[in-house]
Amino acid sequence: MRYLILEDGSVYAGEGFGGSQATKGEVVFTTGMTGYQEAITDQSYADQILVFTNPLIGNYGITLADYESLEPGIKGVICHEVARHPDNWRMQTTLPDFLKRLDVPGIQGIDTRKLVKKLRAYGTMKGQICDSKENSAAIAEQLKASQLSKDVVKRVATTKSYPVPGSKRNIVVVDFGLKNSILRELSKRDCNCIVLPYTTSAEKILSLHPDGVLLSNGPGDPLEMQGPVKMVQEVEKHVPLMGICMGHQVFALANGANTYKMKFGHRGFNHPVREIATGNIGFTSQNHGYAVSRDSIDPDILMVTHVEVNDGTIEGLRHKKYPAFSVQFHPDSTPGPHDEEGIFDYFMQMIDQRKDVENHA
Repeated sequence: MRYLILEDGSVYAGEGFGGSQATKGEVVFTTGMTGYQEAITDQSYADQILVFTNPLIGNYGITLADYESLEPGIKGVICHEVARHPDNWRMQTTLPDFLKRLDVPGIQGIDTRKLVKKLRAYGTMKGQICDSKENSAAIAEQLKASQLSKDVVKRVATTKSYPVPGSKRNIVVVDFGLKNSILRELSKRDCNCIVLPYTTSAEKILSLHPDGVLLSNGPGDPLEMQGPVKMVQEVEKHVPLMGICMGHQVFALANGANTYKMKFGHRGFNHPVREIATGNIGFTSQNHGYAVSRDSIDPDILMVTHVEVNDGTIEGLRHKKYPAFSVQFHPDSTPGPHDEEGIFDYFMQMIDQRKDVENHA
């Protein structure tokens, strides 16, 4: 048997699979019906224990081509059932074997509906996965007294720059926990990219003479990103800029807004977002536990461009003076839906318009 112990003292028993280590993390849930590999390898889940609401996962195995990162920082996987006989022509290994290689523990057989209802009612909780429920009360007290992980971005983001060659626009990608699918979208548009650590200074970025700068997704509390906030304040004055997820929050902070921790966040691939200018609604991939506070936005500096239909969360911002914008959702749309992939094309148009102005100046 394997157990999940929550900070409120509740214990959930199930069958273990994957890795064998005991781990602790923030217990969160995703509502996606597919895309378990993309979720597990997304560094935005670093230091978290992920609950899948879909009753069956693992049915099409794991393939290298769908990795979002090669060494994911996720702490555990919880589901109702793992497929016993996965099958797909692209499959290279099974989900249990994949998690075993990473030494990430999993639990199946848990009543995930009951667990998710608790998380929705009381908010995300700290939890521990272990193979014994002895001393569960003491473990719960320790969890309650503990703090959520700090400096998570530091542990998952690149520490060295690396190129992703292309032949058109020169893009600097600032890595807070970058998903490979973002690079794939830029490569589709033949961008010549260089990925830089999130600690890179504005001076260094501008010395590369990029056509555009993209701030990636990433885990943790955006308020810890004070260095990148200062970097954005300088870079946005000179170069078209786009932020995604953590990048969206850093962009907001750089322009005077505040962020807050959500009760249980948005995680999944079915979140409806309305574009305010057109009224169009697109379904989006999301993974965030923090959001931008609406009341903190200065309307003379930032314009709200997108909102989440269900709860009104700020999902998009645009600067009123500079060619800079951000979205809370993931327009790279991996594993789907693909409603908002055009956001990357908008970024390309913004870059091209800026270059046209400079060429005719």
